[in-house]
Amino acid sequence: MAMSGGVDSSVAAALLVEQGYEVIGVTMKLWAGEDDPFAAHRFGGCCTVGSSEDARRVAHLLDIPYYVLNLQDEFHARVVDDFVAQYSDGKTPNPCARCNEFIKFRAFLERADELDCQFIATGHYARIERDADGTTHLRRGHDTRKDQSYVLGMLTQHELRRVLLPIGEMEKPLVRERAAKLGMAVATKPDSQEICFVEDDDYAKFVIDRAPQMALPGPIFDENGVKVGNHNGLARYTVGQRKGLGIASANPLFVTKIDGPNNTLIVGSREKLAHDGFGATRATWTQTIPRAGQKVAAQLRAHSVAHAAQIVAADANGFEIQFEAPSQGVTPGQMAVLYDGDEVVGAGTIE
Repeated sequence: MAMSGGVDSSVAAALLVEQGYEVIGVTMKLWAGEDDPFAAHRFGGCCTVGSSEDARRVAHLLDIPYYVLNLQDEFHARVVDDFVAQYSDGKTPNPCARCNEFIKFRAFLERADELDCQFIATGHYARIERDADGTTHLRRGHDTRKDQSYVLGMLTQHELRRVLLPIGEMEKPLVRERAAKLGMAVATKPDSQEICFVEDDDYAKFVIDRAPQMALPGPIFDENGVKVGNHNGLARYTVGQRKGLGIASANPLFVTKIDGPNNTLIVGSREKLAHDGFGATRATWTQTIPRAGQKVAAQLRAHSVAHAAQIVAADANGFEIQFEAPSQGVTPGQMAVLYDGDEVVGAGTIE
């Protein structure tokens, strides 16, 4: 059982114990180590000593063994380095989804095998259903306000067959109520919101510290190729941004494209943010690869609405999507998760 020291994973662990599982609680040490070369950035992230102690107290309360797994090397290589590289390429990455894919499920599964565990479990608000033949379905959580199926969208049958999500059928207030009845001090602990390794949500500083070229000024062009200003380093901008451009214009202008290799921003009207569709790479499919023409709903952010669409083409490596109506929010680097009703079909990184 992956235990972050928060209320969700704590109650999930308690439910598994109640259901008769032999549970081992673990906290993954991902960041904020004393040996990190950028230790000045250490702050109250999700894998601090305090969080680990909260998880340890819950494990003691439940009378289950507890360990801390050091996954810092894997996290740095798979998540942090990729985060900086994607920003340097002009994209806006989703490190939490990548962490789930490569660390909290794949690397975690490898550690679970070393401990002879049959399943791994987390406190995500999503549901897993299993057919008689073993086929596994990933569905939205019962609490639609807290649904986290989006950040699990890249999981395949290989991982899903061995995953348990104990609180997927619960709503958050009931989770806190259950924690309080069990005497857990974490019952009122606030939810973690920011990216765990970025201090004060300052992405620009984090990226610039590791990729100084992202602070270099450069030109801003409009959609017609006319220079309209200068930017202060690409790390400080994202697609859809309006404020902070420093451009005098009769009509509002928004960042419509970030050209990393040429250190250039492209701006345009709000209408230019709407797209008919998009292409995605790094595709994963929960079951079979969908056919061209299949109707889906494409969700482009963790807590945004899903857009009605259909699949133009799909294979093991990527897919192309056509919206039923032009949609905003298509941002290169972000993850797109495809749904059929409340079931996850697959996911990919927007190109």
